[in-house]
Amino acid sequence: MSVPPRAVQLNEANAFLKEHPEVLYVDLLIADMNGVVRGKRIERTSLHKVYEKGINLPASLFALDINGSTVESTGLGLDIGDADRICYPIPDTLCNEPWQKRPTAQLLMTMHELEGEPFFADPREVLRQVVSKFDDMGLTICAAFELEFYLIDQENVNGRPQPPRSPISGKRPHSTQVYLIDDLDEYVDCLQDILEGAKEQGIPADAIVKESAPAQFEVNLHHVADAIKACDYAVLLKRLIKNIAYDHEMDTTFMAKPYPGQAGNGLHVHISILDKDGKNIFTSEDPEQNAALRHAIGGVLETLPASMAFLCPNVNSYRRFGAQFYVPNSPCWGLDNRTVALRVPTGTPDAVRLEHRVAGADANPYLLMAAVLAGVHHGLTNKVEPNEPVSGNSYEQNEQSLPNNLRDALRQLDDSEVMARYIDPKYIDIFVACKESELEEFEHSISDLEYNWYLHTV
Repeated sequence: MSVPPRAVQLNEANAFLKEHPEVLYVDLLIADMNGVVRGKRIERTSLHKVYEKGINLPASLFALDINGSTVESTGLGLDIGDADRICYPIPDTLCNEPWQKRPTAQLLMTMHELEGEPFFADPREVLRQVVSKFDDMGLTICAAFELEFYLIDQENVNGRPQPPRSPISGKRPHSTQVYLIDDLDEYVDCLQDILEGAKEQGIPADAIVKESAPAQFEVNLHHVADAIKACDYAVLLKRLIKNIAYDHEMDTTFMAKPYPGQAGNGLHVHISILDKDGKNIFTSEDPEQNAALRHAIGGVLETLPASMAFLCPNVNSYRRFGAQFYVPNSPCWGLDNRTVALRVPTGTPDAVRLEHRVAGADANPYLLMAAVLAGVHHGLTNKVEPNEPVSGNSYEQNEQSLPNNLRDALRQLDDSEVMARYIDPKYIDIFVACKESELEEFEHSISDLEYNWYLHTV
């Protein structure tokens, strides 16, 4: 893949600066392995140089753990002298940041080798490699995310989050009633600003719903016929939500399980596939009889255990699972069934799609999408037949069989021959090294519960 023509991108920069003479700064953004947005802030006068020559950032940006420390066992740190690579703008991502007091814009970047080829460890490039296999087949991925999050107070209590006080009633919410409109009203200014900010940034967010825990909400993104762009939108939406909430004197969390006994935050993705004529290959009056749909489901279910480390990448991710919280724990599917890992919504025949319901909101959208699409492609090309669809409560019919902790998930990923055909084994090594480093640090810590249990009892 060559670097996009500079002249085309310079036209984009010129048009934006002309339309927005008030802009003083531009944030150059790139998402790391954990989906954490990093980068640089420049003055507007430097934007043309960025479009012409890019900016330098160290390759170790993609070897950072969740705390921002370089994991040296990845080989991307001191072993290569903490050397730079070059980052170029992603077209059509230059837009305003509506929360800033000093007018500021933002621009997504992607990392390349100094010679111009994409850098293998950029999660966006990991996804592009998988998408290219569909391009070779003349197929286009159509995708959309549903992103769950909690509004939380800016002040923690004993290091633990708590729901924010309602700007209207002054009370902390305790409702667990899903879809309750009154709870939307309690935080209407913040939530409406999120939707308006998304519109201003070109992010296709079309709805917010109240989820099943206090101050928990879900934003639905409209589907787009570009899997990579769908992930760009998800990354930018998370940043937008965090900053808009902060403007309203609240924080947010996308942590998979911030509260014991309450629902976790999920990141569901809807996927359909278009052929060369723009027709959905999953279209069917009877989805169970559509061979392409069955094979896609079969491939995703077969690769699901090996995908779990990308879907649930943190220690906390696995605390989200539980039947009462509608989080699937076995590789199963069904028609319009929210207890399964892969739900096929039943609507009009041309709207048939897959809804992947396993991942947490703490997942990196690019890696999540890469893992799911790897399964889809594997299923289509090998005509993998799925098990029978589940009717009713899957938790009563299927025992938990997916990895239920990070260490087992990493082992499954590391040992998977199928995933290694889709995701560069060098990248899998880097991902596993980073996550094993985090896991080791976690396991060497001593929790409050251990002190409560053992300090004076043994």
